[in-house]
Amino acid sequence: MWLSHHRPDEYDRCIVVGQRRICRRCAVLYPVSLVAALVLGLVASWPRTLDPWLLWTLPLPSVIEFLGEQRGIVRHSPTRLVILTIPLAVACGRLYVRYLDDAADGLVWSVVGVYGGLCLLAGLAKVLRPKAT
Repeated sequence: MWLSHHRPDEYDRCIVVGQRRICRRCAVLYPVSLVAALVLGLVASWPRTLDPWLLWTLPLPSVIEFLGEQRGIVRHSPTRLVILTIPLAVACGRLYVRYLDDAADGLVWSVVGVYGGLCLLAGLAKVLRPKAT
C-alpha cells in the first residue's frame, strides 16, 4: 500500500507502474490539480465571483460517483472515474490557490469539509457494514 490506499480486493481501482499499484483517482487528481493550480494561480483564471458556483459544482459529479460506489448503487468504472476526476482536480487546483491566498478562506473549508466529510462517512459506512454471506 505504498502508493495506493486500496486493499487487495480493490486493486481494480489502481494502475500498475513498474511493480507498484497506484490509486487511479489519485494518479489523475494530484497531477491535474497541481497543473490547474499553477495555471489558475499564475497564468489565467476565471472571475473570482464564479468561485462559489464552480467550486461547489465541479467536484459534485465525482463526489456523487464516489458515494454511489460506496453504497453499491453504481459499479466501479475506471473510465468514468478518470473523466469525473478531471473537473474535481480543476476545482482542487483553484481551492489550493485560494487557500494559499488565505488559509482561513471559508469557501475552501466549507467545500473541503462538506464533500470530504460526506466521502469519509461513506467510506467508513462501507468498511463498517456487515459483509453479506
